[in-house]
Amino acid sequence: RPVGEQLEEMLTQQVHRKVLSSVYFSTSCLLKSRKKNLSEYEYVNQEKYAALVRSVVSSKVSSQTPETLVQEDCMLYGPVIKSKPPSEAPRPRLPKNPVPLENPAKSTAAAEADEQRPPSQIALCKRQSAPEVPSVTRILQQTMPLEQAFYLERWRRRMIAELGEEGFKAYTATIFSHGKLFHAALESVLLSREHVAKEETAGYLQSIQHILSDVSEIQALESAVQHQVLGYLGLVDCVAKYQGKLCAIDWKTSEKPKPFLRNTFDNPLQVAAYAGAINFDENYNFQVDNGLIVIAYKDGSPAHPHFMDSALCLQYWNKWLLRLEEYKEKIQSKQ
Repeated sequence: RPVGEQLEEMLTQQVHRKVLSSVYFSTSCLLKSRKKNLSEYEYVNQEKYAALVRSVVSSKVSSQTPETLVQEDCMLYGPVIKSKPPSEAPRPRLPKNPVPLENPAKSTAAAEADEQRPPSQIALCKRQSAPEVPSVTRILQQTMPLEQAFYLERWRRRMIAELGEEGFKAYTATIFSHGKLFHAALESVLLSREHVAKEETAGYLQSIQHILSDVSEIQALESAVQHQVLGYLGLVDCVAKYQGKLCAIDWKTSEKPKPFLRNTFDNPLQVAAYAGAINFDENYNFQVDNGLIVIAYKDGSPAHPHFMDSALCLQYWNKWLLRLEEYKEKIQSKQ
């Protein structure tokens, strides 16, 4: 055979070998890739679960009933625990001895101020005929709520950390002294006496100027009161008309603003207790069912007046009765 034919045959055979090898390689790769991409569900016995698949994908209504569904849920997730209905809000505590704020045996008409008769100023020491009679201040201190006591103690510790023990004692003594000077200066102003403003009280007096213009017909100043039924006593700062309504007035000093009644802590209970004592004290021929708390500031900024109408006074009166009962229970438990 000619040499050219032999070469052509050899080239043809080599091409065929390459084509066959590439076809075999691609086919084997395809088979391998298919084996790798096989889903696990392809190994599942489809005949065994054919009925289950048909029931799931079928459009027919399920044969299960609400009862069987509940049984299935109980088996899977446990029994159903029904939530309890919301409990009713706890009823407010009521005093065991609900003595009224006003004395039904005393006239409800407020006494008109007599310019010829000065306001009552009964000294507290002369009223202590029975040493066991507690004061309003003592009752409130010994029945102070835990939350309020916590914040008071935290404040005390913070001040001691800043000032030291001796510094804190001097600080509290100064506050007490300024309070006494302020009350004495205010008494002179209300009685229209000559008063020389001192540095310690000038700011406080300036602070309450807009309040004093609404105060009239003073009935009592720094005067002792005693509830002759419930058995407690106290010293009311002032009883006078504020904007035309007779009030038990409590003058307070503060270094921090107290624009809301809730900022005054137990002061509303104290005012309500004084009002109730006045109404049941035979030394006073009038009744009081309103209150006023005035917060004066040393820097002379306008004082905050917190007026308590008869409805609000009654609320705090009931709270005071609960605190008084708590105090008496504590005393009895110690005996």
